[in-house]
Amino acid sequence: MEKYKELRRECYEANQLLPKLGLVLFSFGNVSAFDREAGVFAIKPVGVDYAAMQWEDIVVVDLDNQVVEGRLDPAPDARIHSVLYKSFPGIGGIVHTHSTYAVAWAQAQRDVPLYGTTHANHLAVPIPCTEIMADERIAGDYETETGYQIVDCLMARDLNYQNVPMILVAGHGPFTWGDYAANAVYNAKVLEKLCRMAAITEQLNSATPPLKAALVNRHYNRRHGRRTSFGQN
Repeated sequence: MEKYKELRRECYEANQLLPKLGLVLFSFGNVSAFDREAGVFAIKPVGVDYAAMQWEDIVVVDLDNQVVEGRLDPAPDARIHSVLYKSFPGIGGIVHTHSTYAVAWAQAQRDVPLYGTTHANHLAVPIPCTEIMADERIAGDYETETGYQIVDCLMARDLNYQNVPMILVAGHGPFTWGDYAANAVYNAKVLEKLCRMAAITEQLNSATPPLKAALVNRHYNRRHGRRTSFGQN
C-alpha cells in the first residue's frame, strides 16, 4: 500500500511545472512537498528527466533523510530541504532550479537590488545572496551545509523566511519556498522574472538607484498588509 500517494502526486505535479515554466532543463533542479504532521517530504528522484518521470518515481524521505516510500534514490538536495523544513516551521514546499538569470546573479555573488514595483509587490528588500561557501563546509556534508548557509544568511540579516521566500546561494543558484509545493514554484518563477528585470535594468542604466521607500512600502503593504487590495473578498 502506498501510504503517501497523494503527497507524491502533489510533488510530481509541482515538479512538472518547472519545465513548463522554463525554469529547468533535462533533470536539473527539484521540488519537494512536506507533510508536516507526518514529518516526511516527497522529492524528485536524482537524475530522472522530467519528461520520463512518473508520480510513482517520486521518493518520500523523513527529516533524517531516510527513504520511507519509493523505489528510487532521492535527489541529494533532499538534505538541503530537510534543513529548511526543520528551520522554517511555516513552509510546505521547496524549489531549487538552475534558471538562467537567477543563476547569473548567484554566480556574480550579488544581491538582486530592489529597482521596481514588481519586485516590491513580492518582497520589500533586495533578494539576498549568501556568501560563497567556506572550504571546510564544502569538504563536509556539502548539501546539509548548503541548507545551513541559507538559514545563516537570513538570520545574519534579520530576515524572516515568510517575508523573504527566496534566496540565491552564491556560485550555485536559487532556492524558494512557500506554504505548499505549487506556491514555492510560483516564487521560483517570480524570482527568475525579478532577476531578469534587474539585469536588464542595469544594462539600460548602470546607475539606477533603488526604488524609493515610499513606493516599496505602498506596493508591498497593499499586497501583504492587513488591508490588502489583491484578491477577492
